[in-house]
Amino acid sequence: MNFETIIGLEVHVELKTKSKMFSPSPVSYGAEPNIDTNVIDWAYPGVLPKPNHEAYSMGLMIALALHMEINQKTHFDRKNYFYPDNPKSYQVTQAFEPLAHDGYIEISVDGKTKKIGVAEIHVEEDAGKNTHGEGYSYVDLNRQGTPLVEIVSKPDVNSPEEAYQYLENLRKIVQFTGASDVKMEEGSMRVDCNLSLRPFGTDKFGVKTEIKNINSFNYARAALTFEEKRQAEILRRGDEVEPQTRRWDEPSKSTILMRSKEGSSDYRYFPEPDIPPLQIENEWIEDIKSKMPEAPQARVKRYVDELSLTEYDAGVLTQTKEMSDFFDETVKLGADPKQAANYLMGDVSGYLNTEKVDLLQTSLTPDNLAKMVNMITKGIISSKIAKKVLSETLQKGTDVEKYVSDNNLAQNSNADELLPMVQEVLDNNQQSIEDFKNGKDRAIKFLMGQIMKQTKGKANPQMVNELVLAEIKKR
Repeated sequence: MNFETIIGLEVHVELKTKSKMFSPSPVSYGAEPNIDTNVIDWAYPGVLPKPNHEAYSMGLMIALALHMEINQKTHFDRKNYFYPDNPKSYQVTQAFEPLAHDGYIEISVDGKTKKIGVAEIHVEEDAGKNTHGEGYSYVDLNRQGTPLVEIVSKPDVNSPEEAYQYLENLRKIVQFTGASDVKMEEGSMRVDCNLSLRPFGTDKFGVKTEIKNINSFNYARAALTFEEKRQAEILRRGDEVEPQTRRWDEPSKSTILMRSKEGSSDYRYFPEPDIPPLQIENEWIEDIKSKMPEAPQARVKRYVDELSLTEYDAGVLTQTKEMSDFFDETVKLGADPKQAANYLMGDVSGYLNTEKVDLLQTSLTPDNLAKMVNMITKGIISSKIAKKVLSETLQKGTDVEKYVSDNNLAQNSNADELLPMVQEVLDNNQQSIEDFKNGKDRAIKFLMGQIMKQTKGKANPQMVNELVLAEIKKR
């Protein structure tokens, strides 16, 4: 029996605000445990929450980027559960009137484009973090109350690969709004996956399994692939899939049972009594629309249509907002788009991978990259010298033009100076001239090499090539 895979994805995204969702405590990553907290985070009796306006605005920005319908009247609800990292024993979320609903994300798998529906997006607060060891557990409440949006897909995903592409595109869209840095390694983007199987040709959904808190898109794809196979084996032997919450275990490459799946009734949802309903006026929505950064899909189209880049190059440049912004600024300063793209995708990205740093953590500036590209385009420096120049400015932020001048790195493009050297080399290598005339193209490379050796690599290769060919014609 063959089955259709049905996948739904719930993605939690931490918003890049200065303070928490309902308290003035700062939001940070890597601080000493329990430092960024106050009496609201600790759930002291008598304290009252106040919604973070900036977080709501960021949530609206993400919703608009996902083509969603905004609910102009929303309110918060209490989701009741006990866990050590939740001092209130409930989470403030939006169960009944979320921020927005009915959007979509476009994906492309095997050359086919598909729209995946986004059911809803709601604003809520994060819980703290537990650390478990041998015979002890620690609780860090720095994360408690951090603003989150939960983005819930419709059950439109039909394979682990589609899920992977959905998550990649969602990460990119959210990052380009500026509302979150979506760094999975820091926990600012986390994924819960729901998967069920049903026989092809039926409409009834199967029993789903939830896989919690996956912190890598590759792990999400691997977990869904394993779960797809596990459930198919259960159904083929005539047994029933049990509703479970599982987790991905990377060492064993399998999902592991955490607990039986709870239902919504277990959470005893009810409207949050301490926070009044929030009205979202049209003016607020229009103001956010006017400030929305250019979306990654729009940038790809612009790079292809206006800057004549390939779809591949445009896709690589828009993997992160910082890279795309850097490229745009470099081109605005007059750099050739293709040359600038090649250096960002090649040498610069190689440096970032080797040093394990982000682009903005280097000393490279769009101004220096533009200057370097322009010097190459004008023949002032060679591509070989450019690697040395780029390394210097990446590490130290040294002005490119000054560095080239101070270290006498400019190419010699003076034909009057180069011609006598060319003539001398040709006079001493008559056999190479004959070889070239007889169709041996390697001979020209030898002659070029001799001239470059004389000039210690500073001659303009293009000009030397032109002079050599012109002189050979005369002989």
